[in-house]
Amino acid sequence: MSRPAADCIATPSRTLPSLLEDRAERRHRDHDRAADRAQHRPHRRFSPRRRRRPRTRRGADPLTNECIPERAVLVWSGSEKRECAESLDELSQLAESAGLTVVACLAQEIRRVAPSTRIGSGKLEEVRVQAMDLKADVIVFDDALTPAQRRNIEETCRCKVIDRSQLILDIFASRASTRAGKLQVELAQLEYLLPRLTRRWTHLSRIRGGVGTRGPGETQLEVDRRQVRERLTRLRSKLKEIDRTRQLNRRERDAVPFPTVALVGYTNAGKSSLMNRLTGAGVYVADRLFATLDSTVRRLELPAGGIAMLVDTVGFVAKLPHELVEAFKGTLEQVVDADLIRHAVDASHPAWQQRVETVNQVLDDLGASERRSILVLNKWDLVADDMPAPGDVPVSAKTGEGCDRLLAAVEAALGERDEEIVVCLDVGDGRTRAWLYRNARVVKETEDEGELRIVARMSAKAAGRLRRML
Repeated sequence: MSRPAADCIATPSRTLPSLLEDRAERRHRDHDRAADRAQHRPHRRFSPRRRRRPRTRRGADPLTNECIPERAVLVWSGSEKRECAESLDELSQLAESAGLTVVACLAQEIRRVAPSTRIGSGKLEEVRVQAMDLKADVIVFDDALTPAQRRNIEETCRCKVIDRSQLILDIFASRASTRAGKLQVELAQLEYLLPRLTRRWTHLSRIRGGVGTRGPGETQLEVDRRQVRERLTRLRSKLKEIDRTRQLNRRERDAVPFPTVALVGYTNAGKSSLMNRLTGAGVYVADRLFATLDSTVRRLELPAGGIAMLVDTVGFVAKLPHELVEAFKGTLEQVVDADLIRHAVDASHPAWQQRVETVNQVLDDLGASERRSILVLNKWDLVADDMPAPGDVPVSAKTGEGCDRLLAAVEAALGERDEEIVVCLDVGDGRTRAWLYRNARVVKETEDEGELRIVARMSAKAAGRLRRML
């Protein structure tokens, strides 16, 4: 059936202007409706956004979020009673440098070390009572503890137990700032930890014999050992790269015809203060143990115009962990290669002679005991009327007293190893003549038939470089 003709006729389409007008009317209408709703809507008060409470750090006060220093009980045990006061005083300084608060010090003179707990059962009970009454967090032993002794003491006292070596390693870890220093400290810590991993996983170890009681403790122990050994391998590889760079820097310094003077001594003896006084190096100085861990090299001007390279090294301490000495051997090689060792000691300390012997023992272990050395009695302004031994140089890095005598002694000691060389040059060779006056001490200069004859004294490094120049 066909549709009507009227239905087939198309309705004319609306024009573009009319469409735009309708769209504008709808927009205005929607805007008016929104304005009316906003006018009759009740006023809402929005509370400010609440700030998140900072997370409390472990070992910190929950109210102030500040770290609370751990309370420590110090324990000394040995056969020499006269060493007790000095050892406990130094252990107390080490504990304070590590951020501990010392609340008690206990001592016991023993003739034989107890294999299980090092000290006797009665003294151990006293330590437990003291730690519990004073709410101590850690017990620090002055001597090294075996893994079994440490575990037995912890089980008895219900408190964390560390020894002197672990305390020193912790101080080094907190003070290391350079990449090399951090790697060396981590290497020493892992080497100290590796033999002490035994039976740390007691909840997984074999408790009883027989079928059905074997646990996976040995497997976990082997996993820990393997991870530590792998990390040690990576650390040694990284330190080899750093040593390679250090060797290149040392070759560049060896090319400079200046002698090297190493500044060594017991920790907190004022070595960095003395270096700042003599060279203006601006090395960090603080009245605490192990304030300096990284070596610093600066130019030292001698009274007669000569130049030497002064090297500041890490300080030593009694009962220094063997792992730490091995880890820092790359840094301490500068002491072995030095032309002169300047041994600084705190002359105001009552036991400074024992500290000198301790440093000499470490130098002997490093193979530097045969090097020419000068004993520098620092902090002489704090010493009462006393006369130094012949050859010792009393100085005060704080006031500058005696620094001139020290520089003269260094120059005289370096001059003993100088070589006297006679050089014949053309009159027009001003470059070599200027080099001699700049890097050597010219004793005599004569001119004969257009030739200069110069007699000069210089170090072995300068003489070797002069021979290569000629």
